[in-house]
Amino acid sequence: MTPFAELRLDTPRLLLRPLVDTDADDLFAIFSDPPVMRYWSTGPWTDRAQARRLIEGDRAALAGRRDLRVGLELRETGRVVGTLSLYKIDAPCRRADIGYALARVSQGAGLMNEALAAMIGAAFDHRPGAPFDDLKLNRVEADVDPRNAPSCRALERLGFQLEGRLRERWWVEGEVSDSAMYGLLRADWLARTAPRN
Repeated sequence: MTPFAELRLDTPRLLLRPLVDTDADDLFAIFSDPPVMRYWSTGPWTDRAQARRLIEGDRAALAGRRDLRVGLELRETGRVVGTLSLYKIDAPCRRADIGYALARVSQGAGLMNEALAAMIGAAFDHRPGAPFDDLKLNRVEADVDPRNAPSCRALERLGFQLEGRLRERWWVEGEVSDSAMYGLLRADWLARTAPRN
């Protein structure tokens, strides 16, 4: 088991790590951008203090091992270009939700696919000493606005299955939207990622 506050996941182009105070400007740039927030569960941020509050709130969640949010640090620049969360962790039921956001300038280059694959691989790794070995996660779920086609495709590329649609689930800034509910089972992930002879 790795304490959430110490988690580091490496990918070819990214370092996934907990957010720190110096990430506030990068976070504000991401979450204040209306196109990035178009299908989010809140409106765009309007105040840099929102970034600081998010980072401060994460510290308590990390310590309690109930929610994990990491920044996607681009190795090339050292800047945070997105976030990825494993949250609503339900250890008795061995499941968690996953959520993510990526700066507009970084979209379309496969960075989120890279980050999601790393996080899911770690989440489903039950070997002793693996980051989440104590949780023994069996299922990861995602709630996506069905109009967000790129996000739906990102999940489907990784093996998530559309399991249902919840009508008029979200009201954000006066606009109602549905939820497309996706699920991925550990057995399906292991079958997809097993070495082929």
